Amino acid sequence: MAMTMHVDVVSAESEIFSGTAKMLFAPGVMGDLGILPLHTPLLTKIKPGEVRIVLPNDEEDFYYVSGGMLEIQPDVVTVLADTAVRAKDIDEAAAIEAKERAEKALAEQKGEVDYATAEVELARAVAQLRALEHLKKKLGGR
Repeated sequence: MAMTMHVDVVSAESEIFSGTAKMLFAPGVMGDLGILPLHTPLLTKIKPGEVRIVLPNDEEDFYYVSGGMLEIQPDVVTVLADTAVRAKDIDEAAAIEAKERAEKALAEQKGEVDYATAEVELARAVAQLRALEHLKKKLGGR
């Protein structure tokens, strides 16, 4: 039997996932992280992106997080996200619209603040679309 750990994915709004996992992947600010059971304790920031959880039956769950913190203990991993959404619940049309709005704002470059805000919005929209893409590939592969 494979080793497992307990994983919680929570946001300010609600608990998104709580259960057992074989592995977790998260977008750390210094690079992507792959977490296995008995990982060395760690506390780090996460950036907007996709959290992927490998379940004990080798199924994978995909989530979008807008940033936050990742706490790792040997038997428990907690994703404390500003916002967290199951990939299947992402509104694809809204994400595409947000991406297009951000790209337009970046092209117009009215000021430093506008540029930084547009960059953040673009990163969030792209991360949401990437999570949706991975979910579609997973479902298409069955």
